[in-house]
Amino acid sequence: MKVTGIETIQLEEFGNILFVQVATDAGITGLGETFFGAPEVAAYLHETVAPKLVGEDPARIDRLRTALPGYVGTKGTGVERRGLSAVDMALWDIKGKHLGAPVYDLLGGASHDRVRVYNTCAGYRYVRKTVGQARANWGVGTDAIGPYEDLDAWLTGDAGVLAESLLAMGITGMKMWPFDEAAYRTNGTSITPAELDVAMRPFRRVREVVGHRMDLMVELHGLWQVPAALQIAQAFEREDIRPFWIEDPVRPDDIAALARFAHGTRLPTTASELLGNRGGFRELLEARAASYVMLDLGWCGGISEGKAIATLAESFGLPIAPHDCTGPVTWAAGCHLSLNAPNTLIQEVVRAFYTGWYTELVTGLPVVADGHVTLSDAPGLGTALVPGLAGRSDATVRRTGTM
Repeated sequence: MKVTGIETIQLEEFGNILFVQVATDAGITGLGETFFGAPEVAAYLHETVAPKLVGEDPARIDRLRTALPGYVGTKGTGVERRGLSAVDMALWDIKGKHLGAPVYDLLGGASHDRVRVYNTCAGYRYVRKTVGQARANWGVGTDAIGPYEDLDAWLTGDAGVLAESLLAMGITGMKMWPFDEAAYRTNGTSITPAELDVAMRPFRRVREVVGHRMDLMVELHGLWQVPAALQIAQAFEREDIRPFWIEDPVRPDDIAALARFAHGTRLPTTASELLGNRGGFRELLEARAASYVMLDLGWCGGISEGKAIATLAESFGLPIAPHDCTGPVTWAAGCHLSLNAPNTLIQEVVRAFYTGWYTELVTGLPVVADGHVTLSDAPGLGTALVPGLAGRSDATVRRTGTM
């Protein structure tokens, strides 16, 4: 079996997502995906990766993992890493379809029959088109698309009522990020007592309404400097809120700074969807800078790197919590890793996504029920683009080779 071509699909409506399909002479096509910088990643794949990939055996995933990267762009989550992440997903999808087995079986089988989920409380338009972590990309203040405008619910509504809604679905964990706007004001250098008080209110409200039946995840999006991030942690320590974790308090560009935070608070630290490849996570783990290891398969290098990172975390006695707040294929791939890895703690989901716009783009999504996610035994990722997606009027499609 040989790779014959590569196709990228970008939709104006969902401008951050890039779908990647890898075709073979056996008639099997693999599906991958990445998020952010879609035009730039597409250019890299067609101009740099495709000439190396076309004609190769897609089953030799580890060989391609080391052969495809160029001389530069080998660390981090930049364009090269995101493009290679999508290709790696597609190669695993091909292998699974060729062998008639789901990806989680190829990774070593299911360690879990189902995996607990928590809900990131975003709405239907969250980060749909705009780039970067800013209020402008939150999609708030617009007409509701469906019943799960969860970001509006905690930002301007009642977080306690939102928690009750999630508990009614069996979901016992929720994530919010009310500190971000204070970080935008000062570039993360400081936060006032008044800003702290306002940002703490959604968490207090959840505890008032549902007590400790709901686990609370605090997202800081890597926006803070260490002193201000510690101020936020200390505010939680003073109150009986007991968050499940604080996530990405500072950017992991300096692992030592992240370790200063993690060692300066009693609260568990989660990091980091912002890291790429196993080398970056090795540094994180050696610095003892995280209690929970979060990875995004669309950014870290794909399923191959994700499996290596999960095993590395296991060797340090730490659980993983795969990230999902991007697109449906990355979510599906993350669920395959979650089902396989013995040290999976929990899988992120966004109910506004998997019940909403994900269904407009793909078929064969993982199933969330009673607060857990399960996968079918369909071969490969079990997920496919909806028929005709590439023919949409807002689609930009590029092909190299034969599809």
